[in-house]
Amino acid sequence: MRFRFFAILLATLFMGGCAGGTHSSEKAAYKQISMSEAMQIIENEKDYIILDVRRADEFSEGHIPGAINIPNESIGSGEIPELPNKSQMILVYCRSGRRSKEAARKLADLGYTNIIEFGGILDYKGEL
Repeated sequence: MRFRFFAILLATLFMGGCAGGTHSSEKAAYKQISMSEAMQIIENEKDYIILDVRRADEFSEGHIPGAINIPNESIGSGEIPELPNKSQMILVYCRSGRRSKEAARKLADLGYTNIIEFGGILDYKGEL
């Protein structure tokens, strides 16, 4: 009887621990990396989208080469035609990092699964 109680207790704790792990991974639905790590991905990978979530006027003043612009404010609950493949790698940045984090969270909520947030263009050292 005592053994059975401990087995049930351990199973309950184990299952609760697993549920907790799942919950925390749901919170971290996007990966956050540094600008230098993002530049390595851009240099070495092929199938990705660079997403600038600043306003259109900021984007037109200069952006990372190859980036597309979808302002953070326009990312809502609807489908995004410019991002049809929800499993494609999406590298997200803004000016300082605040809007890119918001946008990455919203994209995750929309079902995108390969989101990498890398802060702001203020840290970018390359040509615009």
